Amino acid sequence: MNKSIIKTEKAIFTTTLASLVLLSVAAWAATSPTGRYDQQIQQAVSQKMLSTKHLQGVYSSVEDGIVSLSGSVNLYQDKLEAAKKIKKVANLSGVRNDIVVAGENVSDSQLQQKLAKKLAYDRVGYRDNAFNYVAVTVKDGVVTLDGATVWDVPKDLALAIVAETPGVKDVVNNVAVLPVSGFDDSIRARTAQAIYRDTVLGRYASDPARPIRIVVDNGHVTLYGTVENAMDKNIAGIRASGVQGAFSVENKLVVD
Repeated sequence: MNKSIIKTEKAIFTTTLASLVLLSVAAWAATSPTGRYDQQIQQAVSQKMLSTKHLQGVYSSVEDGIVSLSGSVNLYQDKLEAAKKIKKVANLSGVRNDIVVAGENVSDSQLQQKLAKKLAYDRVGYRDNAFNYVAVTVKDGVVTLDGATVWDVPKDLALAIVAETPGVKDVVNNVAVLPVSGFDDSIRARTAQAIYRDTVLGRYASDPARPIRIVVDNGHVTLYGTVENAMDKNIAGIRASGVQGAFSVENKLVVD
């Protein structure tokens, strides 16, 4: 057989085989469990965004059941809401949230002061107020929360306060929820009594937004907050160290 004919036949075979492969891939994509609902998902997501006034600047695309959100909103809470709104869309596999918070610009120092005050007055009057500690730092509009709470509610409320505050561009949440422990609860109560029944330290209970925070984790006590002088800090450490059952006491009180 002529060599040129053989080469021609090989080229035809290769081209045909490649076409069959492409057709097979296309057919698989069309019937893929994750990809065949993309158009349906896209319509549902677009409708949800357009029907919510403050989310009309959000755009979406869908690939293999995964929704990618882009565009901009005014508040960080709006970014969270956009993702939450579509999580119940049928056949959704996941959400990639790349929305930019492009609302009001606030300097880091102003934002940090505002958030610190809001968080300090959150849950004032609740019995667990002195046993939760949430610290806030801000860099380039990104808010980082650190600390520990005795249950989920104080943590969730702190996150909600931050998310609804203008100027917040993103949030890093490092707040831990402490394990449930009757042993730790006993230490918390007895440490609070030792500190607040002291004649010198009792005045820190008069402003519920500025208590001496008592964080207990597996028997280890850490004191947080602000006191007026070094003597108060030392007395608080001594009173906490005198509580029986505590494995250790770390005094992180700051002198104002």
